[in-house]
Amino acid sequence: MGRALLVATLLVTSVPAASAQALSTLHITVTLADATGKITPVARHALLISDEPPTTAPRRILTTLAGTADVSLRPGRYAVESDQPVTFEGKSYEWAQRVDVVGRDTTLALTAGNASIETSTAAATSATPSDTDPSFLAAQWQDSVVALWTPTQHASGFVVDPRGLIVTNQRVVGAAASAEVQLSHDIKVKATVVALDPTRDVAILWVNPSVIASLRPLPLGCGQTRPSVANGQELYAIGADLRGQKDLTPGDVTGVGPRLFLSDLRVARGSAGGPVFTAGGLVGFTTVDDREPDSRSDTRVVRIDQACEVMASTETKLAAAMPPDATHLPLDPGPVAVSALSEAVKNRAGSLSPYPMSTTNFDLAFITPVHIYGARDQVPRPVMDFGSWSEYLADYPRAVVVRVTPKMVEGLWAKVARGAAMTQGMALPPMKRAKSGFLRMRIFCGNTEVTPIHPFVVEHRISDTEAIDEGLYVFDPAAFGPACGAVRLTVYSENEPDKGDTRVVDPKVLEQITRDFAPS
Repeated sequence: MGRALLVATLLVTSVPAASAQALSTLHITVTLADATGKITPVARHALLISDEPPTTAPRRILTTLAGTADVSLRPGRYAVESDQPVTFEGKSYEWAQRVDVVGRDTTLALTAGNASIETSTAAATSATPSDTDPSFLAAQWQDSVVALWTPTQHASGFVVDPRGLIVTNQRVVGAAASAEVQLSHDIKVKATVVALDPTRDVAILWVNPSVIASLRPLPLGCGQTRPSVANGQELYAIGADLRGQKDLTPGDVTGVGPRLFLSDLRVARGSAGGPVFTAGGLVGFTTVDDREPDSRSDTRVVRIDQACEVMASTETKLAAAMPPDATHLPLDPGPVAVSALSEAVKNRAGSLSPYPMSTTNFDLAFITPVHIYGARDQVPRPVMDFGSWSEYLADYPRAVVVRVTPKMVEGLWAKVARGAAMTQGMALPPMKRAKSGFLRMRIFCGNTEVTPIHPFVVEHRISDTEAIDEGLYVFDPAAFGPACGAVRLTVYSENEPDKGDTRVVDPKVLEQITRDFAPS
């Protein structure tokens, strides 16, 4: 736009007096109504924000998948303008609005009512937004995208059938028989794995149909003509990250194969498995990459045809099985304020180490946000290395983490070999192995079993060729509160999967946990 180009050239060296004032947030929403009246968010719409009169180049922002944008601004008058028009159902829309930010949060809604509208010849033949802009198509289906949790991975999937079927990639699910599915901010349920195909990299999960009644499944379109996929073609991926936010990621096709194609999509860590669209519709879903996390190699996208072939094999299984349990699982807690943790650490009289406990084969550590925050600058901090779940715990969720680590012992013949080496003048370090690998854990508040928020597992490397699994169970603090009276736990090992080792948690440990979550 002409005005934006003019503003971009106006640069001044003086700092406005308002620079010392506190920042406020401008909440922007951009939505349009389709022919039926349904409100559609305008995703990835570029807006230029500049102060008036202009003193610097405008700030360029993009709306999210939900058609929103939050901008921190100092008090003053601002211009909010479209960088480029957006085409929707045969019309072109763009906005140029003025808004006053007066020291508190301000809301600006951009709709057809305050837009400049023209008939778009480029979109005149389009019957739906999906024919003209993949971002509209992606926004239309964002509610079908769900977050998936397994003990070792977080990923995305998408609901494809009103019977409760969800598609994701097999690399996420592995050999698991079940997973947790976060359907919305306040609904998380258990899903049964009904089909796994490592060759096609497809997994089909099943949740109770009643829990997806309000969602609109994304049709796979099996048996229909597929949108073409060619090198250089624009595409979009939707994924749910570790914090539950759904992101729309643009990219281009960089290579085409019979079962998958490559792209330069840069999906958020832990959000693979979400759908991928071109302007013609759904074409595939992203998959986990086994290469190094910092690899700049192209992202793989599994063709949707592969899911159709696996879906056909689930029909017999569904007919003979009962739907999964619809019971809601515990939700992820919000974070503890850093200021409260800082105060708790500053006033701490004793150690900042986790609260220890042990069974015959395992060492346990009860970890609260106070411990995680207090150890953030300590090196080394092996107990606070949470492997693939470090990012999840980085925001200090209001939860108790119980870490279960197999005890290490040195076998008889290892001791004999080390002793023989010493007689030859060679001092070898102890050659220890885990007494038993971790399998699962149960915790009881009084006589009531507590469902964990997450039953995570962390792979712990003990040598270049050997690894063991540690438990990393996340619980609501109430599971260890005074109302329980007594708390007991049972740990099961891989060596004895049906014989648990039960212990009662020391009441002093429960008191310490309660103090860590007391209001500051």
